Amino acid sequence: MKSLLESISQPTEIQNLNLKELTQLAEECRQRIIEVTSQRGGHLASSLGTVEITVALLKNFNFNIDRIVWDVGHQAYAYKILTGRNEKFDSLGKADGIKKFLSRDESSFDHFGAGHASTSISAALGMAIGRDIQQKKHQVIAVIGDGAMTGGLAFEALNHNGALDKNMLVIYNDNSVSIDPNVGAISKLLTRFASSRFYNSFREETLEFAEKAPFSERLGLKTTLQKLHDSAKSFFSPPSMLFEQLGWRYFGTVDGHDLPELLDLINQVKDLDGPIVIHAITQKGKGYAFAEEDAHKYHGVTPF
Repeated sequence: MKSLLESISQPTEIQNLNLKELTQLAEECRQRIIEVTSQRGGHLASSLGTVEITVALLKNFNFNIDRIVWDVGHQAYAYKILTGRNEKFDSLGKADGIKKFLSRDESSFDHFGAGHASTSISAALGMAIGRDIQQKKHQVIAVIGDGAMTGGLAFEALNHNGALDKNMLVIYNDNSVSIDPNVGAISKLLTRFASSRFYNSFREETLEFAEKAPFSERLGLKTTLQKLHDSAKSFFSPPSMLFEQLGWRYFGTVDGHDLPELLDLINQVKDLDGPIVIHAITQKGKGYAFAEEDAHKYHGVTPF
């Protein structure tokens, strides 16, 4: 008897599944990733962390028409499996088999291929601009991790679309882990700024300067400087304020492994106009105890 995963030949079939079936599909997909990477190697921990996100996106969107860009591709094994490549997934990494990264040559469902981090939002924005020029109506989605989100190219694209106001959705997959330990999660980076010696020293010195100003100018100067400090702090503190200051509507945080919550939120926001960010908190290596305990070790693995 075929498993539920084996019965899925096209991703559009996922849209007909109920919550119980979707939950089962996610679990079978996770086990499939573990099974194959244990034999073939590959990017295990990142892909285990995005299984529910993948299922929720495939439930809500039709990627025969809609467009999705996965940053780097480390996160996309569940997407490969659920877009018609499950039978061939055992060939992961072989010369003529399934590639370990996304490839437009491999599948029409791989809308963008990348080897470097932080490119997904920029690429998706280009697709959104092209869509509007052609007067089409499909959705464009980017999925980006917290490590890649700290890259300058990602911020450039966020800022750019804050001005252009193109309809697109960014799934910010925040597992507080990146390949390079020197690149922290964006939430930690922004929190550190608000408590940094530089910020607080600057604040004290400018307010001290205002105290020395002539009395007639003191109140107005202090008010202006206080507004400047408050704006800087709000911009660099919680992620919600960062995205909203850049012109994006922010929804989060959401448990990236709570499938009902993900399904409901994506369904609610998918038809909203303008730039949208969903901030999902995930666990890298979810479902495989060794990878949960040491996500760095199981980021990219040889057969084990």
